[in-house]
This record gives sequence, structure tokens and C-alpha cells, in this order.
Amino acid sequence: MNWKLISWNVNGIRAAEKKGFLDWLAASGADVVAVQETKASPDQLSEALLNPPGYQAAWNSAERKGYSGTVTYTRHTPLKVIQGLGEARFDTEGRTLIHEFEPFVLFNIYFPNGGRGPEYVAHKLAFYKRFMKVAGDYMKAGRPVIVTGDLNTAYAEIDLARPKENVRTSGFMPEERQGLGEFFTLGLVDTFRTLHPDTVKYTYWDQVTGARDRNVGWRLDYFMVSPGLMAHVRSAEVHDDVFGSDHCPISLVLDV
Repeated sequence: MNWKLISWNVNGIRAAEKKGFLDWLAASGADVVAVQETKASPDQLSEALLNPPGYQAAWNSAERKGYSGTVTYTRHTPLKVIQGLGEARFDTEGRTLIHEFEPFVLFNIYFPNGGRGPEYVAHKLAFYKRFMKVAGDYMKAGRPVIVTGDLNTAYAEIDLARPKENVRTSGFMPEERQGLGEFFTLGLVDTFRTLHPDTVKYTYWDQVTGARDRNVGWRLDYFMVSPGLMAHVRSAEVHDDVFGSDHCPISLVLDV
């Protein structure tokens, strides 16, 4: 069967609701919608966000109010849902939801931002390594893996508008790019770049500088799959025509 998956960093799901998120969700046709940076706990949300028609939702909220957080909406009942990566220092901010489905294991992750200083970059890279351990264990056990979300790193120069000016900016620092490169060493495949090797598309634009109007952006959001799934991928797209956040949605369609 075909599965359509969408990922979107909404930069606050309550704000996104006011900008038409629920209408977008209803029209999306997605089997799974992975949302990052919800900035809310379920007790702060409308019934419409908690239980949209046709979907069941799993939430992981940060201990700190109004910060981070993830939700995964799915039309298919998972075999199991896991919050976090199993290590306390990475699991207080609601960044990770793991859904085990019959055909694959889905990671919905809002990876840390390293922009506040060297210790935050170090934390981000440690988070990357912990994720790779958990994902790698599934892959070693023969389980196909999909990872999606805001990775907060642009990997190659094609993935941001101004690479030379940002080489010491978090999100494109050499150590961050090397850390993301280890995902590929693990065997994960960047679906969009594999299908569109020369296409310039961004998924994030700085709101403060009005960067979206000038398309001065970064590709920070990814769908990655374990090697055996790539043959089942039918499309991987960036939907930069969808507004409502400083990020845009991305999608993956696969036949499994």
C-alpha cells in the first residue's frame, strides 16, 4: 500500500491552528503527519487539535512550557509508541516520538539547535549520536527505519542560500555537517537529495529578516530512510508554497 507522510516544523501549533493548520491537515491526504516545535502540552490545546477527524495523535511535550515538543498524527494504529531516546538528558524537551508500524519504524524528531553557543553545539552532536544508536539498533534488528523532522543542519552548500557567509553559523558548521554525515555512514538515505540531486529548495527562512520574500533559506528538514526502503520511495518533495511557519512542510510517498 502507499503511505504518504508529511513533516512540518510549525513553530507553535496553537499559532498554526489560527493560520489554518487544521484545514491544511484535512486536505493533506497524509497517512502520517509528523509535527515539530508544537510549543504546547495537550492540556493547552483545542479538541480539534487533540482529535482531528480521521487521525489519532501521540504527543511528547517539553517540561518547560511553550518550548519544543512533537506530535505525530496517524491514520494507522501503530504497534507501539515510544517517547524519547531513552536517555534523560535528551528526553526532557519532548523532541522525539518513535512509532513502530508493521512496515517500518518512524522517528519524528525536533533535533536541538546549536545557535546559543559551543555547549549547545556539543549537546546537539551528542543528541545526534544517541539517535544513531537507537536507530542503528532497529536497523541491525532488520527493521526498516524512516526518520523525519527538523535536523537543524544543512548538509551541503546546495542546501542553503549563503554557504560561505554561514560556515561558522550553527546549522552549517563543519562539525555539525560531519555529525549529520554520520547518519549517511549509518546507512540512512536523504530521500529528497537522492531524487533531486541538483534541485535548490529550502525548508526554513529567518522571519526576522524577511528572508522568505527573498528566498534566502536553508534546507533543515529531511525524510531519511534505511537503505532497503529507498527502492519503495515514490516521491520526496519540499512544499515551499505552504505558509504558516518559518518552515514549510516536506513529504514522502512510499509503497510498502
